[in-house]
Amino acid sequence: MGVLEKIKEIEEEMARTQKNKATEYHLGLLKAKLARYRAQLLEPTSKGGKPGEGFDVMKSGDARVALIGFPSVGKSTFLSKMTRTASAVAAYEFTTLTAIPGVIDYQGARIQLLDLPGIVEGASQGRGRGRQVVSVAKTADLIIMMLDATKSHEQRRLLEVELEAVGIRLNRAKPDVVFKQKSGGGIVINATVKLTKIDEKAVRTVLSGYKIHNCDVMIREDITIDEFIDVLIGNRKYIPCLYVYNKVDSISLERVEQLAQEDHSVVISCEMGLNLDYLLEQMWEELGLVKIYTKKRGTHPDLHDPICLRRGATIEHVCHGIHRSLASKFRYALVWGKSSKFNPHAQKVGLGHAVADEDVVSILQSRAVRRGYG
Repeated sequence: MGVLEKIKEIEEEMARTQKNKATEYHLGLLKAKLARYRAQLLEPTSKGGKPGEGFDVMKSGDARVALIGFPSVGKSTFLSKMTRTASAVAAYEFTTLTAIPGVIDYQGARIQLLDLPGIVEGASQGRGRGRQVVSVAKTADLIIMMLDATKSHEQRRLLEVELEAVGIRLNRAKPDVVFKQKSGGGIVINATVKLTKIDEKAVRTVLSGYKIHNCDVMIREDITIDEFIDVLIGNRKYIPCLYVYNKVDSISLERVEQLAQEDHSVVISCEMGLNLDYLLEQMWEELGLVKIYTKKRGTHPDLHDPICLRRGATIEHVCHGIHRSLASKFRYALVWGKSSKFNPHAQKVGLGHAVADEDVVSILQSRAVRRGYG
């Protein structure tokens, strides 16, 4: 029996099984098996391929955004509108057959935008190049799920199911669970919070399904059994997602208002260029980028070419953004801006200092190598 047949058999058994207190451990074991088989399905079947069959695109710029959606929802038109890249546009489905990259220049950042081929139902099992599409999506810092505003919500649900099946978790944080395997000593489970969605027996049932008999588990939040399975598998990707409803010029104002009120949703019209500026703002917010300006000693800061980093970045990240070797020659840095304790005056800081958006940073190197920045 192949992997696909095993997955189908488990899904049918789960559908037949009533959900109650008596069956929750059996369902937990089935979920663990299903997750394991799905992980096997995503493993490459061969090491090589024919020349010219490459699908992924080298990651570049300050962030990567992937466009995911069914065929003919406007992804190629969106890429052409937002970047200087021409992507094939036509009235028929499957116009785009490979990943097409473009670059958005926004607030000093270079954001790579990938137009991926339209995926079909069953993509997570390999239909319609779906496996390659979702594997590229895993490398993105943000997913834009392009949806047709003239169609039902079923399109969104189907796409979420496909992404969920390949281990992409949309708009969710990684569960706060520490899992560590060991060579002996049995299973030790501790929780720092009250668990209402899972108990120790369920945790042990899942662990036995993965043939894990010696490990330490520390649970720091009230998780579900599915989230615990995600922790065990360890290859899940937690990616922010914007649900972008295109073609809103073809629906009623009441429907537009309804869609716009949904969480993580933006309504646009690529053909008429409606609301694209607001979408850019939301992309910037979801990516969590901050702009850092550099300043050489005795000069004004360079406000035209910022270093774009992720929210929570430190002076060490700034050093790497300027040059890889700079951190090893670092003495101290002067910071002006929101992160300075003495704002608007400078603060003398070390490599671990967290920077804020639009900070100005001057880096001082050791005397033997002091030149350039410093």
